[in-house]
Amino acid sequence: MLTPRQSLANMLPLSLLATILALASLAHGGSNGLGQTPQMGWSTWNAYGCEIDADIIIESAKQLADQMKPFGYEYLNIDDCWQAAERNAQGVLEANKTRFPDGLKAVVDQIHDLGLKAGIYSSAGTMTCGRKIGSLDHEETDAQSWADAGFDYLKYDNCFAQGRSGTPQFSYDRYNKMATALNNTGRPIFYSLCNWGEDGPWNFASTIANSWRISGDITNSFNREDDRCPCTSVVEGDCNTQGYHCSVEKIANFAAPLGQKAAPGGWNDLDSLEVGVSVGEGLTLDESVTHFTLWSMMKSPLIQGPVFADLSSQDRAVLTNEHVIAINQDPGSTPAIRLQSGKQQVWQSTLSNDSYAVALVNFGESKWDVELPLSEVFFDDRKLAKASWTAYDLWSDTDFQNPPRKPGQSKLQGMSVQGKLPRVELNPHQTRVWKLTPKKHDEL
Repeated sequence: MLTPRQSLANMLPLSLLATILALASLAHGGSNGLGQTPQMGWSTWNAYGCEIDADIIIESAKQLADQMKPFGYEYLNIDDCWQAAERNAQGVLEANKTRFPDGLKAVVDQIHDLGLKAGIYSSAGTMTCGRKIGSLDHEETDAQSWADAGFDYLKYDNCFAQGRSGTPQFSYDRYNKMATALNNTGRPIFYSLCNWGEDGPWNFASTIANSWRISGDITNSFNREDDRCPCTSVVEGDCNTQGYHCSVEKIANFAAPLGQKAAPGGWNDLDSLEVGVSVGEGLTLDESVTHFTLWSMMKSPLIQGPVFADLSSQDRAVLTNEHVIAINQDPGSTPAIRLQSGKQQVWQSTLSNDSYAVALVNFGESKWDVELPLSEVFFDDRKLAKASWTAYDLWSDTDFQNPPRKPGQSKLQGMSVQGKLPRVELNPHQTRVWKLTPKKHDEL
């Protein structure tokens, strides 16, 4: 039996068919054509909070371009506290003149000159989360101002919404006003919706945004329990108190069922990467590897936030693992699904070229000795479970003391596997991840 797409192909001229399919591929993200893979970049917030100015941003942009752009990190995002104290006589929200004496466009131009893209921040409320002027009911004016300055990205927060939330329709209407305003500028601007998972954005945001936050704010902790992050599961009823101080483990478990809601053009955002961030409890090397692996496999945006001058070689090695990044940026891959829950977890992602990624994640406090049968990875396909594969351990070649300056310097050695993965012992909070390629594809 022909699929609907095959039937359509038999009925239409190729040129018309191509046009229809191209438009269909833009259904996510409000039809702006962006976000075909998750965004990668750096934000000012974790490193500097409200203490930002033009000099800090330009110096950070230089470091991002030098250290991280070769690996795919392309957005330099200016977060909160860039704003002047009030709008000008024309209603335009300008930058703080003390911190940005030459205005935002001069900063954006320098970011672009480095081969990067520039992002800006606001809130769908009367004030931002830093209590600066927000964009609620000023969407057209602000969107045009950012487009005129040359911005390529908007992170749009959720503070001081004036009661315009509490149902999916309320939240959709509020955020759609900015989506429409951005599209009306004629400039492609990546739209990152940041409403903390309130009102279930995974059910409505795909038509208006390129990514949407699914949980309360992350904190720099692997597994600390905190009542300020009360939501535990998307399937246990409606939770509209998403909170903040959410650990890596809590967000990963919360996000597990949501992979089916993401697709090219619109992605679940698990919040920023905490690798290398100096504020808070901090992550060990094993925890950083687990954090980065899961965010990559679930195809979350990879937005980092360290002070580059303080970034250790170890943390830079985690953030620049090209093989793990390739999973996140593979245009043919799907967000990982969790095959085994609890403290010892198994995750699997379908990749391009008939390949797969499989991760073993130990959230427990004791070692996990495991030899995983492939029948548990491919439980619904006996042929794949019995097939011969070349397995690449994606962290095995990482030099944590001397990380590469550009991609292509890490060459993995594959091993033949059939019926089961290699036996491994995982330390507490450690992850091992393999890429499985059919014997005919040995490209790493």
